[in-house]
Amino acid sequence: MYNDDTYTGKVTRYNQSGQLTQTIQHDYTGRRLYNRPYYITENNNGDVVVSDSWSAVVVTERGGRHRFSYTGPPSGSRLDPLGICTDPLSHILVCDDRTKTVQMLDRDGQFLSHLLIRPSGIFTPYSLSYDVNTHRLWVGSRDNNTVVIYRYITRQDALTDLNPATADVMESLSELPTTGTEKPQQGNQCLLKLMSPPELLHSLTGVGCYHISCVTSDRVWVSDYWDNLMLTDTTGVPLHRVEDSLSGDIHGNGGLHTVNSESELIYIDRKRNINKLSKDMKTTTTFIERTDFTWRPRCVYWSPSTGDLLVAMDREIRGYTGTGKVTRYNQSGQLTQTIQNNNTGLGLYRQSNYITENNNGDVVVSDVDAVVVTDRGGRHRFSYTGPPSGSGLVPRGICTDPLSHILVCDNITKTVQMLDRDGQFLSHLLIRPSGIFSPYSLSYDVNTHRLWVGSRDNNTVVIYRYITRQDALTGKSESLSFISIRYRQLRHTVCVNYQSIRYM
Repeated sequence: MYNDDTYTGKVTRYNQSGQLTQTIQHDYTGRRLYNRPYYITENNNGDVVVSDSWSAVVVTERGGRHRFSYTGPPSGSRLDPLGICTDPLSHILVCDDRTKTVQMLDRDGQFLSHLLIRPSGIFTPYSLSYDVNTHRLWVGSRDNNTVVIYRYITRQDALTDLNPATADVMESLSELPTTGTEKPQQGNQCLLKLMSPPELLHSLTGVGCYHISCVTSDRVWVSDYWDNLMLTDTTGVPLHRVEDSLSGDIHGNGGLHTVNSESELIYIDRKRNINKLSKDMKTTTTFIERTDFTWRPRCVYWSPSTGDLLVAMDREIRGYTGTGKVTRYNQSGQLTQTIQNNNTGLGLYRQSNYITENNNGDVVVSDVDAVVVTDRGGRHRFSYTGPPSGSGLVPRGICTDPLSHILVCDNITKTVQMLDRDGQFLSHLLIRPSGIFSPYSLSYDVNTHRLWVGSRDNNTVVIYRYITRQDALTGKSESLSFISIRYRQLRHTVCVNYQSIRYM
């Protein structure tokens, strides 16, 4: 129990007659142990285990002596504990609302593993219950009215007549695959190589950029916090404005536009229709009309390899963003594919803000708390939740490069993180980059090998180069020029009319 006025809590014990027999409130120095207890359980050794919503799992022994307080891996890194339980091996399992994980500790409070990391279909684990008879772990979500049942312990009976609840237990845990760092791959005439560190080419001010789409090397579409979607050149002169585009961050959207091979702008309008603006910017047509109002288009990406349009959508369930999906449309606007669940029927997406495609055909989605990757056919390959896995990620802008790297902006660490095509963390490409501080949007121009990075906070776009192109025959590296552009109050950029370089 807790007191709202004093922000203090305590644990009380009652016997079967309802008589108070014990109160646990302070440690041996007289300092309070609890602030706001949320969940309570008991371990096999009699320890009292409390999930205190103010950042700790507090454990006392049977007599009330404070044993330890767990505050996350590493200790002190911050924890937002919710549901809690113990298992027959005396592990302590706790839901962490900050990292969207279920963490496993030993009985002495040592972190062992992330048992679940943003589990499909749940996304935000909130409640736990372990059934010792069937060795099933019940995990509930607060966001989408879903409960998923797992088994991570197998029972091995020493004698056939042992009671299942008291049988010897053997733990069985899966392992994550590991892969080596991806090597640069050779194309038709040139070899692409990574540079370290990235080279800063230019910094552009006056642009609050939430998403970037390149048209040519000197023309870009940019969109901002409000309804501004504008084509501009390297001098910052507005060339064209779209008047009916959907707002960016107000509605929690990011990648609202993309450009196809015909240099046509494809964007989401305020009615959530998907429109196409002709190259000469004289004709706007509705490419995909919204007819199912239970689903809201959130972001789009035109695939250079197939000519298809990828659209990420979500829908609300009782006021919460409950589930999402990715739809694929051919060049005629016909629906050809829907990606929504993994192979067990559990949902993959919650609220997708950006979407792109990798060179191998993988669909790469920046969801609200993970980068979710499926193969071309829709099979779930992996979900990336930060280095180390499960440490927490708030992904924003995303793109891929000719070496099949996945680049993603993380709003927690203010970094641009680089992954290989299999989701293994490679490096922080940019760490709180000067002039941007909070990277929010990304666009890679495969013709010039420039990475455009936009900030939502200070109206700045910075252009980097971290890949060099070397002629395979002469061995000479190409020197790439850079441009300076100044924008005003814009937030999204898109590159148009580029030819993709693919290395399989």
